[in-house]
Amino acid sequence: MKGKISSDLLRGHTDTIVLGILKNSDSYGYEISKIITEKSEGQYELKEATLYSSFRRLEKDGYITSYWGDETQGGRRKYYKVTSAGETLYLRNKADWEFTQNIINKLL
Repeated sequence: MKGKISSDLLRGHTDTIVLGILKNSDSYGYEISKIITEKSEGQYELKEATLYSSFRRLEKDGYITSYWGDETQGGRRKYYKVTSAGETLYLRNKADWEFTQNIINKLL
């Protein structure tokens, strides 16, 4: 029996996933989407609309900032960078996830 990822389960963690990727380096939308697909070994793809909604929400709340990249390497790309508040939120959300995961593992 093959497992299935519930998009509802992951939807609540989209911001944390994005922050986790950005804490490693600044990046742009398509690259982040590719990283998510690669890290999940193709088992999860984040929809573009969901990703950009996450960017808007995180930027509005001060967890990321954005800037336009250099055009010499192709089209103009908007890059996102995690702020110190974003790093703090990531750590808190990751700890909450691990706590929840531990309880669910005990119950299942």
